[in-house]
Amino acid sequence: MWEQVIFFTILLGFLITVLLSPVFIPFLRRLKFGQSIREEGPKSHQKKSGTPTMGGIMILLSIVITTLVMTSKYAEPTVKTYLLLLVTLGFGLLGFLDDFIKVVMKRNLGLTSKQKLLGQIIISVVFYFIFKQNDFSTEVSIPLTDYSIDLGFGYVFFIIFWLVGFSNAVNLTDGLDGLVSGTAAIAFGAFAVLAWNQSQFELSIFSVAVVGAVLGFLVFNAHPAKVFMGDTGSLALGGAIATIAILTKLEIILIIIGGVFVIETLSVILQVISFKTTGKRIFRMSPLHHHYELVGWSEWRVVVTFWSVGILFAVLGIYIEVWL
Repeated sequence: MWEQVIFFTILLGFLITVLLSPVFIPFLRRLKFGQSIREEGPKSHQKKSGTPTMGGIMILLSIVITTLVMTSKYAEPTVKTYLLLLVTLGFGLLGFLDDFIKVVMKRNLGLTSKQKLLGQIIISVVFYFIFKQNDFSTEVSIPLTDYSIDLGFGYVFFIIFWLVGFSNAVNLTDGLDGLVSGTAAIAFGAFAVLAWNQSQFELSIFSVAVVGAVLGFLVFNAHPAKVFMGDTGSLALGGAIATIAILTKLEIILIIIGGVFVIETLSVILQVISFKTTGKRIFRMSPLHHHYELVGWSEWRVVVTFWSVGILFAVLGIYIEVWL
């Protein structure tokens, strides 16, 4: 039975996004919600200027509708379901504001870093208080051992770090056509398996709802992209996957399953540290996907390679958690 539920959840999420896109993309184009491309980015990206952005709205609509429909029918929504939707929509709204400022108010940098960080922290703290009121565990398990660390009140800082960190990590990864759509589908698919393994079916349904939504989006986001998800989508997906990890108590496993996002973020950090301390750059450009573009790889080759690495990380994370 549950195999059928998972299949129909993915199918519903996929169809909602696919059916919304032909209506929503021309609407975004008429509103002139086109992406501005950074001048310091790869020159090949300049031709993408004007491509409709804020497509993450379609992803969010699909995730919310699919999750509520399928959990109501097959798994009874719980506090965890609503916590997931809270973070996903909260970070999505923050991303929407950022995108709106960029494309409508013509401020290419959107929200300031301080404004964005404040919004992320507020959402994270609200999540923590609801989490704590429901007596969820504040322990962090150490993979491959029987040990766990109870952070107590300090868990609020861990939640802030995890939600802010991974929302920004996915946001940094969103730089090539289809890159985040594919890597997110892989990572959420892995957590769907792990949530199912824990018999947390409502979390598994949410995860596959995301898989269906982003695969439907990928139909229009694959190279050459007809629409970008923008921060509306990437911040929401990053916050959602961090929340899934917290609710399944697989926080550390997320570092492995979300390895592509972690590596992309580390490439930016290392680039900044190297340039500020030595005046030299480690990569031709960061995040890492731009480095491979500038050494001559085609955009599609970079994306497929990163998807493949994402699959390896997802399989490794499942293997460590389920079989070791």
